[in-house]
Amino acid sequence: MQGGKHIIWNNRGEIFIMDITIGVFDSGVGGFTVVRELKKLLPNQPLIYFGDTARTPYGTKSHETLIQYAREDTRFLLGHGAGLVVIACHSAASAATSILRQEFSVPIFEVVSPSVDQAIAITRQGVIGLIGTRATVTSGVYEEVIRSRLPAAKVYSQACPLLVPLVEEGWLKARETRMIVKKYLRPLRDRQIDTLILGCTHYPILKRIIQEKAGKRVKIVDASAEVARAVYSYIEAEGQLSEKSIRHEDRFFVSDLTPASQEVARLFLGNRVRLEMASLSCKG
Repeated sequence: MQGGKHIIWNNRGEIFIMDITIGVFDSGVGGFTVVRELKKLLPNQPLIYFGDTARTPYGTKSHETLIQYAREDTRFLLGHGAGLVVIACHSAASAATSILRQEFSVPIFEVVSPSVDQAIAITRQGVIGLIGTRATVTSGVYEEVIRSRLPAAKVYSQACPLLVPLVEEGWLKARETRMIVKKYLRPLRDRQIDTLILGCTHYPILKRIIQEKAGKRVKIVDASAEVARAVYSYIEAEGQLSEKSIRHEDRFFVSDLTPASQEVARLFLGNRVRLEMASLSCKG
């Protein structure tokens, strides 16, 4: 590395200096909420995204399968030049973070720890709620990390398996969506939580409804925003912030390209997003 840049050589021995590229993977297109937050803080940093739309959802998969998928997703990003990896999927993060950090030499960021840090910082009474996929909730990773840092905390979790398909179907303002969110949050409201962690990348899209149904006094923790801040802090500390004068083209890959996935991508990031079909041979 030189001056915060990565030095690479081609097969003719020529030297090129490149900015560090952020790699992000998710089980589908929900990870675009993480991308959106990253681009707010790091608009000039090159980014590559992989959404495993052919095998989504991850939230219903076994622990072993999640680890295998996370390995393959990470290899794909590294094969396309990523210099650090963000696990945007909460299910994959809960199952595979420690394994990926052992097996790969690049920095690995995940959505759990930054969310926990923020929740502990803002909770008033130490009564924290979590909503997520079944895999995330069943893993117990949030409870474990919260209690390791705030032993007196009371943590209540609620699996919300219907929210991801509702978002991906575009039912963001539908009466049925509001009713389902209310039903999911009722047990947490009964526990009088004062802080709620959004433990899935899709959930920030429903943040307004979730806030309304959780109650005005409940503080919402958006994991997408928290992990973006963690990545920004790392890149800034390493002196690797990209310069405004350098133009980069972000790339967005999916393992199954459909009109529905393209529509959700536009919903999250706007019309500028062009999804590319990933070659399975590149996934290693």
